[in-house]
Amino acid sequence: MSQDVTIKIIDREGVAHEVQAPTDMNMNIMELVRAYELAPEGTIGICGGMAMCASCQCYVLNDVELPEKNPDEEAMLWEAFNVKENSRLGCQIHITEAIDGLEVELAPES
Repeated sequence: MSQDVTIKIIDREGVAHEVQAPTDMNMNIMELVRAYELAPEGTIGICGGMAMCASCQCYVLNDVELPEKNPDEEAMLWEAFNVKENSRLGCQIHITEAIDGLEVELAPES
């Protein structure tokens, strides 16, 4: 039986949102941000979650075990702006019970 997990997302204005995320819908962090309207329409997930635009770049703020970056994510982050050591693409972080308690901050838009 699947359950919701709690994710903390700090939006681009610095406001923290603690949201519930379903583990049974094959969603990712980028889709979660869009579902809760935590970023203006058209500013996140521009490529539709294909790891091709970095509009969903976020900074992982706590020590939750995440899957390794795949080559597409590595390549996109190599070209993106405002990249930090803890940068990830939200579209590549799938919502599972393993990421319960994850805290992320959305990277600046440009």
